[in-house]
Amino acid sequence: MRTATYFFIFLNLSLALFEEPAVYPLPFLATSVLEVLCLLVFLGRLTHFAKVTLHNVFWKDTKNICIMVAILLSLTDLAIYGVLRMYDVRSIRWSRIVRPIFLINFAESRQIRRAFRSIRNTLPEITYVFLLFMFSLLMFSLMALKLFGERNLQTAEGLPYFRNYLEIVFDLYVLVTTANSPDVMMPAFDFSSWYTLFFIAFVIINTYIFMSLFLAVVYNNYKKHLKVMPRGACY
Repeated sequence: MRTATYFFIFLNLSLALFEEPAVYPLPFLATSVLEVLCLLVFLGRLTHFAKVTLHNVFWKDTKNICIMVAILLSLTDLAIYGVLRMYDVRSIRWSRIVRPIFLINFAESRQIRRAFRSIRNTLPEITYVFLLFMFSLLMFSLMALKLFGERNLQTAEGLPYFRNYLEIVFDLYVLVTTANSPDVMMPAFDFSSWYTLFFIAFVIINTYIFMSLFLAVVYNNYKKHLKVMPRGACY
């Protein structure tokens, strides 16, 4: 039953590749039949679990409630989407976002729940590092606005260069990943080669120091929570 449950969970998640808008589109009837089949299997699995579990225990378990709500929402969305298609009304399958609930909340997925709980416990402890990183990003963006905003520089496309604060924040955020390097600094470099020191300092502090620190904090705290959590805690 565990293998069958995982198979239908995988099939249900894979339907996103074939539903409109799709990578490999299939007729709506085919995808809807497969989805209904998956939901019936999930409902049958839940019914079987209810028969071998005490009534009070079953209804107090939030995992079972989540699965029932996800099945109900999926069937409701499927029915509404089918009716709208009959009247040529364009709509979106919003219930796709609830499909991972089936992967997490079945009893066979306790290890996945342990991982998610470790992530949840790790998030508050990395907030301080994230806030420091955002403070650094905002301060560098403010300095960039003061350095380049009044010099009427332009990008290679002829657009204003570093004159809007929010756009500067976004460009420097992308620079943390080095995806727009060195293009983002070329207008300033053409004006004066000394301005490269600003971008070098930004990359050293935010890419090499803060990203390494962020990764270390995430890894250490996740590992700590995963190690100390009892194996039966996420049953």
